[in-house]
Amino acid sequence: SFPGGRRDPADGDAVATALRETREELGVAVAPSSVWGQLRTLPDRHGMTVAPVVANLGPLEALTLNPNPDEVEEVFTLPLAHLLREENQGYTHFRTASGYGYTLPVFLNGPHKVWGLTAIITELTLELLLPGRY
Repeated sequence: SFPGGRRDPADGDAVATALRETREELGVAVAPSSVWGQLRTLPDRHGMTVAPVVANLGPLEALTLNPNPDEVEEVFTLPLAHLLREENQGYTHFRTASGYGYTLPVFLNGPHKVWGLTAIITELTLELLLPGRY
């Protein structure tokens, strides 16, 4: 999943929360000027509202990550070219006890499967960044 968490009283808005959580979880200080914007809010499965924030972190090779072991088990990245290949894209079908069914995107990467809210945010970002290619 992406860095994130609850808004602290000191956070001015969703962007401030995202920048703080990225610093706390990955050890990366993102400048507010690097923020491209906020995607539409989404509900999570617990009824909370998630406000995805998109920012340009620059070249990954230039980043020094210092993941917080209390919050982050593993860090991996997926290049845009990988995400755009059809063989790495799929969908997962869910059915609730009441019979209601829904479908969510999934992205495959070796031992990693990006699914759930993370895949939804990834899909929204791809649609925004690469219209007509995704």
